[in-house]
This record gives sequence, structure tokens and C-alpha cells, in this order.
Amino acid sequence: MRYSLFLLIITVFFTGACSPKAKLSDNPLLNEFNTPFEAPPFDQIDDEHYLPAITEAIRIHKQEVEAIINNPEPPTFENTIVAYDNSGELLRRVNTVFGGLRGAETNPRLQEIARETTPLLSSHSNEISMNQELFGRIRTVYEGRRDMGLDTEQLRVVETYYRDFERNGAALPEEKREELARLNERMSMVSLELSENMLAETNAFQLVLENEEDLAGLPQGVVSAASEAAGRAGHEGKWVITLHNPSRIPFLQYSERRDLREKVLTAYGERGNNDNENDNKELFAELMQLRLQMSRLLGFDNYAKYFLDIQMAENPDNVYDFLHQVWEPAVARANRERDMKQAIIDREGGGFSLEAWDWWYYAEKLRQEMYELDDDEVNPYFTIENVRDGNFMLANKLFGLTFERRPEVPVYHEEVEAYEVFDNDGSHLGILYIDPHPRPGKRQGAWCGTYRSGAWENGERIAPIVTIVMNFSRPSGGRPAMLSWDETTTYFHEFGHALHNFFAEGRYRRTARSVPRDFVELPSQILENWAGEPELLKTYAIHYETGEPIPDELISRLRRAEHFNQGFMNVEYLASAFLDMDWHTTDHGDHIDVIGFEKESMGRIGLPDEIIPRWRTTYFGHIFGTGYAAGYYVYRWAGVLDADAFMAFKDSGDLFNQELAERFRKYILTENNLWEGMDAYVRFRGHEPSIEPFLIQKGLLER
Repeated sequence: MRYSLFLLIITVFFTGACSPKAKLSDNPLLNEFNTPFEAPPFDQIDDEHYLPAITEAIRIHKQEVEAIINNPEPPTFENTIVAYDNSGELLRRVNTVFGGLRGAETNPRLQEIARETTPLLSSHSNEISMNQELFGRIRTVYEGRRDMGLDTEQLRVVETYYRDFERNGAALPEEKREELARLNERMSMVSLELSENMLAETNAFQLVLENEEDLAGLPQGVVSAASEAAGRAGHEGKWVITLHNPSRIPFLQYSERRDLREKVLTAYGERGNNDNENDNKELFAELMQLRLQMSRLLGFDNYAKYFLDIQMAENPDNVYDFLHQVWEPAVARANRERDMKQAIIDREGGGFSLEAWDWWYYAEKLRQEMYELDDDEVNPYFTIENVRDGNFMLANKLFGLTFERRPEVPVYHEEVEAYEVFDNDGSHLGILYIDPHPRPGKRQGAWCGTYRSGAWENGERIAPIVTIVMNFSRPSGGRPAMLSWDETTTYFHEFGHALHNFFAEGRYRRTARSVPRDFVELPSQILENWAGEPELLKTYAIHYETGEPIPDELISRLRRAEHFNQGFMNVEYLASAFLDMDWHTTDHGDHIDVIGFEKESMGRIGLPDEIIPRWRTTYFGHIFGTGYAAGYYVYRWAGVLDADAFMAFKDSGDLFNQELAERFRKYILTENNLWEGMDAYVRFRGHEPSIEPFLIQKGLLER
């Protein structure tokens, strides 16, 4: 009753003096997208379109589900599973646009709408996932599935939907379903508030430099970028350092001002822990308690067991065992790296012990000393256009894809570029958006998403619309945007996710591109391996001034340095993976000391004092939502898969081996609707992966 009344109030509020039909008919989100390739009409959408569109899409979805439930015919695969799979298309379409912009180009009004729509969507999801009549029909099909003459794909979609409903509480008694619904609604709001607080904390910090002596050690490119950031922030004639990676990391690498490095890293590491209006400690503690309650309602001891029950890793013990296998050699390597940096401090007469805010600075000194590598020498070869073209070249060499810029496709920001993607036979494969630079309305990090997922409908392929969103260095000082090596490999990573989205197929939405979370990073991470291979490097790493390809001698130095700082990189990542697992395997009781728990967690694994986790609890955005909660380990787990898979190409003697590429596309990228993670991998590789190529790749095992 409360839900229905709220919908009525919302409808009255937005219709006003106009008729509901007239108001909704003017909403571009509720009409066909009459744009090139049916891309979202970003230029027509106003913020005020979202709430009425979501409300109307919920209403229509409810009607579609009611039609399935009220079908007088006995439940069948077609009238129940397929009908449910096809339902909610309008709601999916509206939500993908709204969700995409909330991540890439949010504003206070969108955040306000999100706070209004989150409980609506959570309640709607609960009503459907716990609907006993719908679950009854799905269960009938599930129980009789072996006698229906279904093929492999049809069996998998039936089993997947049945599992979904069980995991969402449909099999619980009524009073427990009601309790679970309340938990789900509160968790969705807490997750939203945590993410909004993290964005606010990141944007709130500015280190304003007023004197040239504060710039000591900074390369001209960093100075120019800081000057332009100051201009955008209204500090003309000064320099501004922010917490966004393209600003923060170079400052920590090069600034000779140890006191300022400490200020920047401390601000970064204390986000969400400042006892202000954006503090995340109490919210995160509540989220942990809610997840534990939810898991126990569903019959699991903790959230990690609930999450891992359907992953390749299967259970927390397997995850911990894996993490420890990598942790021990990683921390040993990090300790050696620390000692080398301390030796530089002592040699220079520094008179202090290495601290976390010193690591990047002395790592850069050590890199130049050991390998004679300087970013001013390397980065001019990696303009953002060159790296983009390198990804396009790789997709062409492996899969025969081509890309064509489409300026007529609507975009949501002037920096976004749209490309049409053509398959190896020249047919239309999809649309790719590329959004490269940080903005105040964009959350940190890099990610790949879709504005339309690919699948098959009525025998016709639906072409996906894919977006990759990054926060990479901007052009500055009259020079093009030049990427660091970390940014370069991140570009290849997100592009790998994009290829997965383009290639994934299936007759049913639920199982197209349906892979375990600890498999999903394989398609992305494997592309990082090609980024530094000389055969590809020499085709895309072109000096922006001379037009010359990167020389063999510089490639050789880069290759020699490929394991540099890998102890640090693995330790800071693994520390966060352990922290994530500890949060989700512990019974926290009624009171949680968030910072105290984090300290105990890091103490148990022996995290070196000079390294902070890549993600501390109060800004651990990966686990605020459910996507990577109890699953942050997956990047290294999938690292075992990608290192072993890439070894197949290396061992073949042809990095662009067409037979292997075709098998990789078929089993890893396309037929996710047919096979589970390890089954698919073995079909591609012929055997399960070995951990040794991964340890060698990360410099954690001697060749």
C-alpha cells in the first residue's frame, strides 16, 4: 500500500496541469530513440525527464510481470522464462542512461533524483524477485526442464533465473522475505550515500601553490597542468594539485617538497574519514551489518560465502589461500624496494626514514638511476590519440575490427567521442563512446559500461552501445594529452572490457555475457599484455613532434624495467583485497570501529608501514556496491587466467595468431551464454591455468 500511494503522489506531482499522456509523450526517454544507431538522445534529455521516466517504466514493467503471472496456460519455457527475460526493457533502457550519466557526468540534481529513485527501484526489484506466483511458474519450468527438449543455452537461462530468485529470497517464508526486502532497500541507499560522499571528498581537496619554490622538482608538463587546473578553479596565477590521479601521482613522483607530498597523500588516504558531513565510517559500518544480516537470512554464514558461492573461487578459504600465495613473494619484493629507496635517502644525507608519501618520489629516482628512464623521454610517444589508435590496431590485428568516428552520434559531453565499430566482414558491430578526462561530475577511476547491451531479439542481433570512461591526463602547456604507462595499460584494460561487450552474444538477455565476477577481468587484463610488446608498440607509440616510432633502444629499457616497483604495486592491491575479505567474513557484532578494524586487518598480514592499501575502507568504492564486494581479489585471480592465456599466443610464435584469436573470441568473449568460467577457459586453452606465468609476469618468481 505504501509503495502504491507513493507512486500516485509522484504521478500527480509530475503531471501537474497537463494530462499524464501529454507529459509522458514529450519525454525522450520514453520514446524511440530517433538518432543515428538509436543512440541515447543526450542532447534532448533534461534532468527532469528521469524521475517520471523511471516511474513510468516501473509501472510498465509491473504490467508485463502481471501478464506472465496471470497467463492461464501452464508455465512453459516460452511463456514464463522468455517472457520474463523480455520484460522490463524500457526500465533497463532508462536506467542505463541515468546510471551512465550519474557515473560520468553527475550534478546535484541528478544526485537528488538518485536519492528519490533508489528506494523506488529497490522496492520494485524486491516485489518482483520475491513474487511467489512468478517464482512458482519459474520453479515449475526449472523442475521440468530436462523433459522440455531445451538446448544448452535454454537450460542455462532457466537454471540461472531459478538460482537468481533463490539468491534473492524468493524461497524464504513470508516474514523473512519482508525482512530481506527492508535490508535490500536500506543497503541500496547506504551504497548510494557512500559513493556520493567519496566523490564530494575527492573534489573538495585542492592544494593551492602560490610560490614558485613550491614547484621544486616538478616537470614543466606537471606545472602547466597545475596552472590550468588553477585557472579552472578560479586561482589565476597560481597552481592547483587535486586528488585525481593525473594530478596527484605526478606530484608525488616529482615534488621535492616532502611536506607537501605528505599533505597530498594524507588528504587522499583520509577521504571519508574526516568526521565531517561526508564521513563514511558510520555508513560503512552499517553496510557491513546489513550485508551480514542479509547473508544469514539466505542461509550463509557471511557475505563472502554468499558472494563466492557462484564464483570460480567457490569459498573464502580458496580466496585467502590464493592471496597468501601472491602476498608472500610480493611483500618480500616490496621490502627490497623499500631498502633501495632508503639507501638513496641515506646517500643523500636525508636523515629520515622512508614514509608512504616518499615512496613515489624515491621510486622515480630509483627508476631513473637503474634504467635511465624519464617520463619526459617516454610519454611523448604515448599521446592519448596514439594509445587509442594502438587499441584499434590490436583489435584489427586480432579480430579484424575497424573503427570510424561518428560525430553525428549524440554525446553527453563535448570531450566524448563516438565511433562506429565494424566486424571483420564489414558489418555493423556496435557504437563505442570514449570519455577520457577527469571532471568534477565524474567519479574516480576507469570503467566500461553499456548504454545498450548486445543480444538477439526475434532472430535479429541487437548491436551494443558501449562506453569506456577514464580519468586520464589532459592536454596542457600547448602539448597533447600524454599518458603515463599506467594510464596506457588502463586504456587497453577498459578497451578489453569493451570488446567483451561487443562480441558477447546470446538469445537471452540474462545469460548473454554472463560470467563469474572472477572471470570478467580476463578479457580486459589480457589486452594489457599486448600493450608493451615491441611488435605492437612500434605501430602506435609515435613521437608527437618528430613522427618517429619509439626506438628499439628505448623499448629495451622499458622492457628491462617491466618488473620495477611490482612489489609495491602488488602489496597495495593485495592489502585492499585482504581488507575486503576480512570485512565480509567477520561477525562484527553491534559496534564496529572501522579504522580500528582496518588497522587490525593490515596488522595480521604484516603490511609494511611505508605502504597504504590502494583502497582504504572509507573510500573503497569497489565494495560500496555489490559488484566487487568480497570480490576485489578478482583482478589477481583473473591475472592468473590472462597470463596463462597470453602465454598461448607467445608460445605459438605469433602474437596475433588468428586461430588462437578466433578461439579466444568464441569461448572467452562470445559464448558466455553457454559455458561457466573455467569450462569456457579450458575450451579455449585446453587445460586449466597455471599460476607460474602470472608470478613471473609480476616479477614475483624468478624465471
